[in-house]
Amino acid sequence: MHPSSPRVAIIGMGGYAVRHHEALLQLEGSGEARLVCACDPASDSFAEMRTRLRLDARGVAVHSDYRAMLDQHVGELDVVIIPTPIPLHAAMHREVVTRGLVAYLEKPPTLDPVELEQMIACDATARVPTLVGFNFIAEPLRQTLKRRLLAGEFGALRSVQLLGLWARSSAYYGRNGWAGRLVGDDGRLILDSCLGNGLSHHVHNLLHWAGVDAQDSWATPVRVRASLLRAHEIEGPDTVFAETETDTGIPLRIALSHACRGPEIHCETLVCERAEISYVTQSDASIRWRDGRVERFTLGPYDAQIENLRALFACLRGERSRPPTTLADSIPFVHLHTLAYVSAQQIQNWDEASINRDPEGTPARYLKVVDIGALAERFLVHGEWPRGRPRAVGPEALGTLPAIVEDMVAASAPALRLASA
Repeated sequence: MHPSSPRVAIIGMGGYAVRHHEALLQLEGSGEARLVCACDPASDSFAEMRTRLRLDARGVAVHSDYRAMLDQHVGELDVVIIPTPIPLHAAMHREVVTRGLVAYLEKPPTLDPVELEQMIACDATARVPTLVGFNFIAEPLRQTLKRRLLAGEFGALRSVQLLGLWARSSAYYGRNGWAGRLVGDDGRLILDSCLGNGLSHHVHNLLHWAGVDAQDSWATPVRVRASLLRAHEIEGPDTVFAETETDTGIPLRIALSHACRGPEIHCETLVCERAEISYVTQSDASIRWRDGRVERFTLGPYDAQIENLRALFACLRGERSRPPTTLADSIPFVHLHTLAYVSAQQIQNWDEASINRDPEGTPARYLKVVDIGALAERFLVHGEWPRGRPRAVGPEALGTLPAIVEDMVAASAPALRLASA
């Protein structure tokens, strides 16, 4: 291990935190970092994980409280990774930054626009800007294609679209106490959904494509229309259709759902003056030119956690001026997400006749909205809304989010009581 290798802590030992532990094990093997400590309130229950990842053999100190861990090891640390539930991010980020440490914060940083501004203000004191773990911005091909786009090779960018269909079962919504929730038991916003969590990487990617002012720029939503729908028996939506006008003049259309079956589909489409670009993260991309030429690309192996960490370590060494995504870069995504709820005003239930369900008693029971793929395509290509055209809202309405979510929670309660009866 090189003596200047960054020294790292991870807050969390279960869930997505495991992926970060695996990444640190690999980086230790190549001498690029060292895991000093980790914590989890249920740290005693991770014996198998500690053995598998050799935490004790590697000399990793394990704690049950993150503040106590930070206090004890602050002089031994450079970077702290925060892969915890979204409502915990702000407080944990503040504890890390105020101790002079650098933060890697899992996406999204928060889904509360007021809280995001507070986090940005806190981060102004950080020696390196916090990295927000939107995983795919640093993909080499994505960066290359955006440079070609900005150089004008494809002509003007006319629109950007996202299709995201990721099947999620009843087990997915029962995996913890916040999945599918709008608000936590403590009253804090959660807003877990395909838009705010599961497919948020790809929504963030769309805003990056539309940020045509610079390589590291994101388009800002100025008007948003959205429909929020659900088929699962949850508080929040499992399906989102959204249309966004941006400050760069490039419109976005987004169709997302967890109420589906089959392999995961996530495709970003850029409609340009001289070409149409299709980009599937971690898989492939193509450029179909208007003159009939086709360029095809296969994306090579890409470990998002490792590459994000390498980028952050490069910032520590002064080799990069900024991480791939900062808290300020997250503003457009958080605003789009907020305005989708404000526009929708309610979460509409799919009719029972529109839902195909696995039989009762099926393990990890799945359901599918009938023709969800066709509904998504008609929306993306033709702008046909599945349940009527929602109203358009702009940034002036951001402050109405808490009241609207309160109404959504109240409206969801009778259906959830009936479902649990």
